[in-house]
Amino acid sequence: MEESPVNIVRSFNRTVTQRIGALNDEYLSRDRPLGASRVMWDIDDGSDVKDVRERLGLDAGYLSRLLRQLEAQNLVRTRSASYDHRVRYVELTKAGHAERAVLDERSDELARSLLAPLNDQQRKRLLKAMATVESLLNVGLIRLRVEDPTSKAAFFCMHSYFDELDARFEGGFAPERSLGPDADELVEPAGLLLVAYLHGQPVGCGALRFKAESPADIKRLWVSTEVRGLGVGKRLLQELEVRARQHGARTVRLDTNRVLREAISLYRSSGYREVAAFNEEAYAHHWFEKDLPKKVPPPTT
Repeated sequence: MEESPVNIVRSFNRTVTQRIGALNDEYLSRDRPLGASRVMWDIDDGSDVKDVRERLGLDAGYLSRLLRQLEAQNLVRTRSASYDHRVRYVELTKAGHAERAVLDERSDELARSLLAPLNDQQRKRLLKAMATVESLLNVGLIRLRVEDPTSKAAFFCMHSYFDELDARFEGGFAPERSLGPDADELVEPAGLLLVAYLHGQPVGCGALRFKAESPADIKRLWVSTEVRGLGVGKRLLQELEVRARQHGARTVRLDTNRVLREAISLYRSSGYREVAAFNEEAYAHHWFEKDLPKKVPPPTT
């Protein structure tokens, strides 16, 4: 009988946790479990505790307990921001930097021990498989969230998007020549901006602009090169469609440039049909439209 997918995943998890020593209370022969050491690896000088929690996907109470443990060992120190006592920062102490260096050294030793019993062909197979597993597991860690268009994350996404267009378009890209939307058009009920996050960092975005008795416009669909191939663009597009239908739109439309071949392929495979030009976007060569179903699933954010 063929083994079930769930059993295969569970067997994989058991093997990995045992092989890397995650079951030991003293991970890498240090006096703390894996969770506390993992937090130390994620702390830069002056890290926002909230950012650390989002990157690691930890419960706030659990992270607080880990930080208290590390503070008791004089490895980290936390402080409140001068401008807002609700915002907390954490940094490694001098002893913490020294301890992380030891953790790095022993982690390298562990990695070498995983590869040592294998021949060259087996090592290549394992490393390739590890890269594939990491990439696919990241798919499940993508989170979509409606974002303030003036936020730091929105600024990062938009400027990354503009920089890419400037590099790829013949003659470059000037945002002021494009038809927008402006920030105030991306706040409900006028519209919205959806941002995709991985490990607490923005890796993609897509915008909606609503118009009474007219199709909703999809704009600024962008995905970071770091996560392309993981289906982030399709997830953003599908979520934008759901949001548009919930706001009463029966049709969505968008325009795109001919050099954005990946985007064109995504739109066509997602059921968009090419139509005549419906605006005077300076950078558009193709215009697409899609009728939305009457019933839509709830949003995933």
